[in-house]
Amino acid sequence: MATSQVETVSTSADKVKLGAAVALVLASLVGFYLLAKQGQVVQWGALIAGLVAAVAVFMLSEPGKQFVAFGRDSWREVKKVVWPARREAIQMTAYVFGFVVIMALFLWFTDKTLEWVFYDLILGWKR
Repeated sequence: MATSQVETVSTSADKVKLGAAVALVLASLVGFYLLAKQGQVVQWGALIAGLVAAVAVFMLSEPGKQFVAFGRDSWREVKKVVWPARREAIQMTAYVFGFVVIMALFLWFTDKTLEWVFYDLILGWKR
C-alpha cells in the first residue's frame, strides 16, 4: 500500500461534522416517513436530498478525507493485480468443481459407512 501516516487525533470540529452527518441521515429518514401524504416524489426527494447532504458533510470531515484516500490507494493496488487469462480461470474453476464433487462423494461414502457400522452392526437396528 502507499505510505500514509496514521493519525488518531480527531478535532472537535470533525466530531461535530460526523454528528451533523448522522443527524442529517436520521432527519432524512424521519422526513421520508412524515412526508408520506405528500406523494412519493416529495418523499423520495427529501430522503435523497438528506442523504446527499449527509455524505457531503461526511466528506468534509477528516475521516471522510481518509476514506477517499483509502479508496484511491485501494484502486491503485487493484490496478497492479495480474488477472488470469480466460483459459486459466476456466481451468481453475474446473479444478474447484472437480474437488467439490470428489469431497462430496467421499463424505457421502463415509456417512453411509458409519451409518451401516453404528445402526446395523453395533445397535442391530435393521431397516
